[in-house]
Order: sequence, then C-alpha cells, then structure tokens
Amino acid sequence: MDRGFLFGDGIYEVFPVYNGSILGLEEHLKRLQEGLDAINIVNPYDKKKWTSLINKLVSYHQKNSKQAIYLQVSRGCDDDRKHTHGTLKPTVYMQSSPFKSPTKNGLLKGSAAITRDDIRWSQCDTKATSLLANIMFAQEAKNHSVEEVILIRDGIVTECSSSNLFLVKNNCIYTHPKGPFILPGITREMVIDCAKYCDIKVKEVAFNKGSLMGADEVWISSSTREIVPITCIDDKPINNGKVGAIWSLIYDRYQTIKSINI
Repeated sequence: MDRGFLFGDGIYEVFPVYNGSILGLEEHLKRLQEGLDAINIVNPYDKKKWTSLINKLVSYHQKNSKQAIYLQVSRGCDDDRKHTHGTLKPTVYMQSSPFKSPTKNGLLKGSAAITRDDIRWSQCDTKATSLLANIMFAQEAKNHSVEEVILIRDGIVTECSSSNLFLVKNNCIYTHPKGPFILPGITREMVIDCAKYCDIKVKEVAFNKGSLMGADEVWISSSTREIVPITCIDDKPINNGKVGAIWSLIYDRYQTIKSINI
C-alpha cells in the first residue's frame, strides 16, 4: 500500500560520490527539501541525519569507487489504495550503484541525440518519482543507440530525458532558464559556475530548435554523466561533428572542482 509504488507519490535525489566524498551534498539536500515541500511531504530527517545515513551507505563500498546514491522519499503506506491521503509516515529507500565517468578522450568522439515533443507535466522542476514520460524517452534513446532525447515544448527546447542542455553560439553559452519546464540540475549550476570562472558569458534564455541545430556546440549535463558533448542531432552534425573548445574548457574546470571537493 505504499503510495510511492501505487502512485509514484514521492521525491528522489541522486548524489554522485567520488573516492568516498559526496559531490554537492548541500545542494542536493536543499533540492530534496524543495521537492518534498512542493508536494507536501514532511521531511523525515534533518540535514545531519541525512548526511549520516548517506555516509553510512557510502562506507559499505571501496573508498576509491565511484557511486551514485539514490535516495527516495515516498508519502508512505496507507490502509487502502485511494487517491487522497491523510497524515502518513514517509517511506525512505536508499541504494548505492557504481558508475563510470567517461574519459575525456572518449568524450572527444562526440555523442548523438534525437529530438521529441516534450509531453511531460508542467512541474518538471519537482524531482518526483513519477517518471513515466522520461523513461519512455530514455528507452527511445537506447533503442536508437543515441545518448539522449532532447525535448521541445511549444517550439522551445527545454532539456533532455534525464539531463540539462546547453548550447554555445559565438562564444556564449545558452541554457533554458529555471522554471517549471526544467529540473534545476546541480551539475547544471556547476557548469554555469565553471563558465563564470573561465570568463565565458552565460545566458539563461529560451531558444528554439533552429538555434539548437545552428549551434557551435551542444552539451548535456547530469550528476553521473557529468558533461557530455553532443555532435549529432537527428542525424545532422553539429559543428561538423566536432567537439568544441569551450566544452573542453568547461570540462577541465569541472574536473578541477571535483578534485577540490574530494
């Protein structure tokens, strides 16, 4: 009778771990709280307790391993399946999975993506466990042997099935502004910080598919993917199929931030 199982009524987070250290712990816990607040679930633990639980799970694995800590809080179990609910005790589920970061040499080969209409709900900034549309898109990417599905809503490029999106044009980085149509990615914010450090202008503005296809560079970002260059979209090359120099600068700075935090 858990509402997470029956309705997808819950919030989740994914914490990347490098050499036993959690990258962006504060930011992820803040977003977890914002998600719980958005759907009116009382956070079962404070920051200190969450940190203790996550570190305990991390400690079960080799210190030099890379882990993705998945944390889910559902509204809890009820006495029957019904759409409404009373006050319930939240259910907490956590797991650790190993992941591999691609090497820079591997990423320099470039990756492909396809575009599709964004059919998701209008509260994509809430990291809810009800991810059916995202799963369908991710599976379509797998079936087409591409890295991602880039989503377009009413002519505007939003993000991808499980990552944020950036494009570069004339040495300026563009990404969709925060709001209900994209998830405010933690890695997205780190990319923006990297750009500022490298003295590269960033504009958080809406753009259309024409701008996407005419970009000098396109990348995606997420906690476990990090920053991946996209060099082909809908079977058409971006920048003649070459990875751009600005991506390389941002990628290198991101690796430096990782090493500082580890």
